[in-house]
Amino acid sequence: MKILLTIIFLSLLSSLSWSVSIDVVEREGIYYEAFTDVPFTGEIDGWLVKGSMKNGKKEGKWVNYHSNGQLRFKGNYKNGESEGAWVGFEEDGRVKEFMTGNFKNGVKISD
Repeated sequence: MKILLTIIFLSLLSSLSWSVSIDVVEREGIYYEAFTDVPFTGEIDGWLVKGSMKNGKKEGKWVNYHSNGQLRFKGNYKNGESEGAWVGFEEDGRVKEFMTGNFKNGVKISD
């Protein structure tokens, strides 16, 4: 569970460095298997976040949920960067404008 909470915070606050000593640690934007220099590859499927990583970077479709079960955001990553259409939501289901738009290489390019 600690790994899932860390990944949630990393997704929302990617400029900060967070780590978990149990399964995965983040170093300079790459996620590694704990206590190794092996980049993590695999699925993350938990209560508040679902997605996958390839060679230590987020890849493909990711979804994140508020603690009340409401969708928080959904979108895609490519090589660890936000890519394509993203939609963010408030806890009551309203669209969160600053988290919604089209992204290229992690940068919002349009609403």
